[in-house]
Amino acid sequence: MTEPRRPIAELPLRVRYHECDGQGIVFNAHYLAYVDMCSFEAEKALFGTHEEFLAHGIDVVVAEANLKLRAPARYDDELVVSQYLNHLGTTSLIFDFAIHRGETLVAAATIRYVFIDPATLRPEAPPDAVRKAYATLLGD
Repeated sequence: MTEPRRPIAELPLRVRYHECDGQGIVFNAHYLAYVDMCSFEAEKALFGTHEEFLAHGIDVVVAEANLKLRAPARYDDELVVSQYLNHLGTTSLIFDFAIHRGETLVAAATIRYVFIDPATLRPEAPPDAVRKAYATLLGD
């Protein structure tokens, strides 16, 4: 994963005890929850609130998720989840996420979202205002 200079959003978090498995490390599914939490922070940065994003008559759903675990995270570790726009397509977009503990890359994720019509749940191109908000992130 190649990280652009500037993340869309960064989410600091502390690993909670119940997120760890019997081996004392973060259970793998929690990394996707961390990524999801960060994606809402990015949405806030771009649109203000989730409701303001939905007011454009569009929503997104996860179509594909890839997670690479690089180093264990444990209870009480301080992590930072960073989100980067990788690709903006006609009806989808791809984000890269990096989860760090200090300088150590703990996990990397790539998530493909599909824009949908909230009423039909069918893929749909986003309106120009939404496309422009994301397209500006590719200009760096």
